[in-house]
Amino acid sequence: MIEAHELSKVFSDKKRGDVRAADSISFRCEPGQIYGLLGANGAGKTTTLRMLATILSPTSGTASVAGFDVVREPAQVRAHIGFLSTATALYDRLTAAETVEYFGQLYGLDSATIARRTSEIFKTLDMEEFRDRRCAKLSTGMKQKVSIARTLIHDPPVMIFDEPTNGLDVMAARSITDFIRQCRDRGKTVIFSTHVMTEVEKLCDRIGIIHGGRLRTEGTLDDLRRRYAKSNLEEIFVEASGDGR
Repeated sequence: MIEAHELSKVFSDKKRGDVRAADSISFRCEPGQIYGLLGANGAGKTTTLRMLATILSPTSGTASVAGFDVVREPAQVRAHIGFLSTATALYDRLTAAETVEYFGQLYGLDSATIARRTSEIFKTLDMEEFRDRRCAKLSTGMKQKVSIARTLIHDPPVMIFDEPTNGLDVMAARSITDFIRQCRDRGKTVIFSTHVMTEVEKLCDRIGIIHGGRLRTEGTLDDLRRRYAKSNLEEIFVEASGDGR
């Protein structure tokens, strides 16, 4: 489970002073559920996810991931999550298999477990063809699959996806969204940030619309349609972002 309560992050800027990148954000995501954070670039999605992943420390508020507090128990949080974004860098000189093995070692897995998990993941993601190819020689879609594989090697119960399809072609993006759906079907807790309306409509069980660092509204798609008396998610997004509800 992921649970955030009044989670805030303030950055100091020499020109603008204090900037609230995330402002009192509260929500929860249950196992077997995909929670979608929908917002434009700069809305506060990445800041929120990075606090949940313990990459950033919150200025105020609390959050727990898989039962562990993100401030008091960051190591336990990291051991129970997989974090994926298109900004994830890979080591060009390592092969796909070597990269996944390396991350398995970082998570403290033994050699037998790494070998078994790598075999399972490469088969699931159809990666056998390029398992021994250096990452520098891989396409963007292949690199994203390697990123997924290294994220999954320790079989985490919580998955955090930060705009994972950004910059990918249609087929690569589809393989990522299919994988996210599989995570939910396996009972994992999934939080997914995007600015793409169609991805939210296809994937998410609950939706939170974030704008200006604040969570403006949340609920199922049907909840939001009833609340705003609109069937089109784009229209709901525009109204929720503009009127502060």
